[in-house]
Amino acid sequence: MHPNSSFLVGLIGSGIAASRTPPMHEAAADAAGIRYLYKKIDLTELKLGVEALPELLTAAKRMGFDGLNVTHPCKQAILPLLDALSSDAEALGAVNTVVIRNGRTKGHNTDWFGFAENFRRNMQGAPLGRAVQFGAGGAGAAVAFALMKLGVQELTIIDVDSAKAESVADSLSSRFEKGRLKVGQDVAAAVAAADGIVNATPIGMDKYPGTPLPTALLRADLWVAEIVYFPLETALLRAARALGCRTVDGSGMAIFQGTEAFRLFTGISPDPDVFFATFASQGG
Repeated sequence: MHPNSSFLVGLIGSGIAASRTPPMHEAAADAAGIRYLYKKIDLTELKLGVEALPELLTAAKRMGFDGLNVTHPCKQAILPLLDALSSDAEALGAVNTVVIRNGRTKGHNTDWFGFAENFRRNMQGAPLGRAVQFGAGGAGAAVAFALMKLGVQELTIIDVDSAKAESVADSLSSRFEKGRLKVGQDVAAAVAAADGIVNATPIGMDKYPGTPLPTALLRADLWVAEIVYFPLETALLRAARALGCRTVDGSGMAIFQGTEAFRLFTGISPDPDVFFATFASQGG
């Protein structure tokens, strides 16, 4: 257990006013019997850009913060500012959790863990021969890393910007057996050969309606995983469920990246049910 019984943590990012993360962490701390204050450091409200990161990091260290979560647009910009990186953060080239101890900062990435844990809990026994991932943006590398760790034998990454897909495949392929990661162009052929598909694009969010692939390509024996959680039932999941596919929504990824960050900050493994209950009570 961490020597503290009280913690000061923050979230740095743009447009985070409605983030569900602070109440989830604080509720989990209450349940664990520790004091925990989670502050939002919203670049939009502060009228700041990523160039303010060095100053914000220094301020957090001076003010005795125990850690920071980091979200868009700071996950990559913060890398060179940290004293150390976990192997996961290094592999992914992105940090979403910074632990501050004795004035030193260490960057971690719990996004991949969030996806993997959510999948493990909801997709026991799902076939992992071939999977297709749509999207190679911010979350794409973390999701691909998670799918590799889960044991997918062949992962095809498809993005409208094929250079992005190439970049994710290249950055991760040195860490896994040759031939397990590839980039695809032909959506119909890739899905026809797949055991499951993952949406790692923002398509399906209220702001970006639609589906990342034509729903006519879905079939009942596919599993379908989603990272969007606003709304919880995207058009993709609705179509997949109507066919009888095994599905998993995006809420668990958001929750389990949070439980792992909480553990890194405090040394205490929180009760995921408290995170789920708080997440659900935030509405929307």
